[in-house]
Amino acid sequence: MALMEVDFYSEVLGLQNQAFVILPQKESGVGIQGGGTKKDRYPVLWLLHGASDDHTIWLRRTSIERYVASLGIAVIMPNAHLSSYVNMAHGQRYQDFFTTELPKIMGEFFALSDRREDNWVAGLSMGGAGALSLGLSRPDVFSAIGCFSAGNLNMRAGRPPGLRKSGKAPRDIAVFGVEDRTQLKGNIDYDCFAKAEAAIASGKALPRIFHCVGTEDFLYDNAKLTADWFKAHPQFNYEFHEGSGAHTWEFWDDWVQRFLAWLLPGAQGA
Repeated sequence: MALMEVDFYSEVLGLQNQAFVILPQKESGVGIQGGGTKKDRYPVLWLLHGASDDHTIWLRRTSIERYVASLGIAVIMPNAHLSSYVNMAHGQRYQDFFTTELPKIMGEFFALSDRREDNWVAGLSMGGAGALSLGLSRPDVFSAIGCFSAGNLNMRAGRPPGLRKSGKAPRDIAVFGVEDRTQLKGNIDYDCFAKAEAAIASGKALPRIFHCVGTEDFLYDNAKLTADWFKAHPQFNYEFHEGSGAHTWEFWDDWVQRFLAWLLPGAQGA
């Protein structure tokens, strides 16, 4: 595999940003199987970080480079700061950045496929909710979503207790424009259920969704309520999984491998 850290300027954000990029390589050295036949354009997994982290974290906490070595796909891990991957009420337009500008920039740098069926978005915690938000906002861009240890954090049933921590209010006001996220019910900009309903109404192809959470995770109830909503909407090809674990890297390191096997069934190494 080839691993690069890319520093670049975003016109949408109005600032310099960073991303780690993993690209397939036919020969990867002793102890690891390479990426097989070279392709003109590589499928892309856009892999998102959580609120306490940045673009380096998947490489530092998991063996993602090894997990994808034989799959013949690119993995792009961008920095989203504390944006929740949305167009912030008082800040930058991160949804526009992730769904429009970033694919264009990375496609100019690297041989990446721009076909919907070759682009997938996944993440953990804030990045899991972000993957849902981005994938449901732009089902024409992403054909599959991986949501780990998260759900619709603007739940109509209420905000998860784990998020009622001191210091969160200023961030929520900056990102969503409100201190209480339950006020976002039905808001197409921030409510993933509203985004999903709009995607259904569009009549266009909907993304597949892989959703998982640990049974000891503080966001377990939120994830289950989100799962109930999608199970009540069979238009989506939706799978929900739960397993032993908490909001930890032990859980995510295991489940990202299961997600890759679901995403690319039968692929070498998946």
